[in-house]
Amino acid sequence: MVGNTALVTGASSGIGAELARLHAAQGGDLVLVARRESALNELKSELESAHSIKATVIAADLAQPDSAEKIFAATEASGIQIDILINNAGFGGHGKFHERDLTQDQAMMQVNMVSLVNLTHLYLQGMVSRNSGKILHVASTAGFLPGPLQAVYYATKAFVVSFSQAIAQELSDTNVTSTALCPGPVATEFVEAGDLEGTSTWNNAASPESVAKCGYEAMFKGDLVKINEARLSFLINWFVPFLPRKMLLKMSQQSMEKQ
Repeated sequence: MVGNTALVTGASSGIGAELARLHAAQGGDLVLVARRESALNELKSELESAHSIKATVIAADLAQPDSAEKIFAATEASGIQIDILINNAGFGGHGKFHERDLTQDQAMMQVNMVSLVNLTHLYLQGMVSRNSGKILHVASTAGFLPGPLQAVYYATKAFVVSFSQAIAQELSDTNVTSTALCPGPVATEFVEAGDLEGTSTWNNAASPESVAKCGYEAMFKGDLVKINEARLSFLINWFVPFLPRKMLLKMSQQSMEKQ
């Protein structure tokens, strides 16, 4: 039986906020992590009022190298046992790699990969010792192909997809699971924050509510990888691998070009 406290990063909006709402609706307590403390406090009030659960707010910037350790220290100091870790925080950015600000891409790698790995390492040890726990990594269908004009973002998501599956296998003799949620385009602040307005990819974006529900259910089933739409799953598994590589790269770039 998995305990009921979930830590959600990137919880102030989008998929993260919806995952928090889902967990609270199931009677689960929460640790809400993001940079925007005011938004987290609003969500805390909403969820505690609606579901009579306890939500703890930790304002943290996962682009800072020591952020994971500070988050872990805060939950340890408060005596909060994390039963479910939801690594949702992440961001992208548009443009040719050599023309982009390198510090932005370094911050992206820190948030999307390094802090995710650090948090997983810190909380996974307790889960294994208790022989109980769930981890959900919010990756992307971007993790299954290279992404010209979003080169670093796509590469970070490929890392997450690989990492999540590898540790899932390492944990196969325990009651701890690791799931990679790989949605296609989602209608969230990610688009504006990543300077992606005007790219055709987001014309038919899924709602954050639907993606969160898909991921939350997959996590509790212990799925290895979950893509949120059957059509996307078919394309990723049965179309993309067989395309000539240069054609795939050209199509991938075209999907990221601004109209």
